[in-house]
Amino acid sequence: MNMNKDKRLKLGLPKGSLQEATLKLFRKAGYYVSVSSRSYYPVFDDEEIHSMLIRAQEMARYVEDGHLDCGLTGKDWILEQNADVVEVAELIYGKGGFSPVKWVIAVPMDSKIKRVEDLEGKRIATELVGFTKRYLKSKGVKAEVDFSWGATEVKPPHLADAIVELTETGASLRANNLRIVETIIESTTRFIANKKAWQDKWKRQKMKNIAMLLQGALTAEAKVGLKMNVPEKSFKRVLNLLSAMHSPTVSPLSDTGWYAVEVITDEKMVRDLIPKLKSIGASGIVEYPLNKVIP
Repeated sequence: MNMNKDKRLKLGLPKGSLQEATLKLFRKAGYYVSVSSRSYYPVFDDEEIHSMLIRAQEMARYVEDGHLDCGLTGKDWILEQNADVVEVAELIYGKGGFSPVKWVIAVPMDSKIKRVEDLEGKRIATELVGFTKRYLKSKGVKAEVDFSWGATEVKPPHLADAIVELTETGASLRANNLRIVETIIESTTRFIANKKAWQDKWKRQKMKNIAMLLQGALTAEAKVGLKMNVPEKSFKRVLNLLSAMHSPTVSPLSDTGWYAVEVITDEKMVRDLIPKLKSIGASGIVEYPLNKVIP
């Protein structure tokens, strides 16, 4: 099938820890994506999207330079690269869940370092070198910041006095006998665009559509749908209970005196909500999952 070469969006997907979560998100957003185990070029069922797997650490630079029209990476790596890109959308997801990740300064449990100012003249190991240097400078602290190629947690106290490391729960730091001195940045995934590509009307709309669907898929992660049958005598009580969350959709049933009621709500509330609905007269209660919720 022939395609206008101008109608082509070059999309960067993060290779590594975010890869599976990102592909899952795109699939839930409605895109079929296939990836060969040896290929760095995922194939979309949308011929207008040409994608490439790139490490999140490098994504912002390639988007800024125009090698890619857009991509997904962490806010931390945008700041690390000091990249001049358009942030199209914030997408709060990661390899471990749906919360922001943190970059923290950590030291051995018995270290005398208690605050950032105590790092004066010390050696720090991290993968986030550029941002860490700028952060320390903003605090008036001079320290040696070395790039770490991995296994950063094992470096204190012999190879470094402190580290700046990514954490979601802090469990890995505690397992390596480290304590957190300070959080220097919280980061979430961002959908970013090249500035020139963003000025292209077709590409901008294509990116906006992708961002909308991805955000809708993320919103749906925490939501479920509920539908039920409600007799007229219980109608007001059910509506009062549901209206505390959202305005439900109501339709009269063919059986006189009965209504079909449907509502979207937070999944975590359902276990308490369903017994209450049942106790006040709702019946035929069905809970169903959602793929996307678009405001």
